[in-house]
Amino acid sequence: EVQLVESGGGLVQAGGSLRLSCAASGFTFDDYAIGWFRLAPGNGREGVACIRNSDGSTSYADSVKGRFTISSDNAKKMVYLQMNNLKPEDTAVYYCTADPWGYSSSYYVANGMDYWGEGTLVTVSS
Repeated sequence: EVQLVESGGGLVQAGGSLRLSCAASGFTFDDYAIGWFRLAPGNGREGVACIRNSDGSTSYADSVKGRFTISSDNAKKMVYLQMNNLKPEDTAVYYCTADPWGYSSSYYVANGMDYWGEGTLVTVSS
């Protein structure tokens, strides 16, 4: 059973930083792409970032490029999202996601992924 457990959310002032973590289990980690999506009140689902564990390729939403970095520790089966220069519009529930089908990381950011965690709340105050 695929399990994704997020941690690291919280309250931060605009301009600050947070690092989200995702602990993955129940699947062959190296074969999957792992991503981060977010859902804010009144907004639709937004793909934030994705990394393909098979080749390390990454993709980001335009809204976070240059501020967020996704990384993966295959030995620990962990994925991280380093978020810098946070803005109030980054406030959302952030979900760790996973998918085995081998599409490009940019495809996943645009279209979504099969498996989702429970989410962690990030609140950025102005």
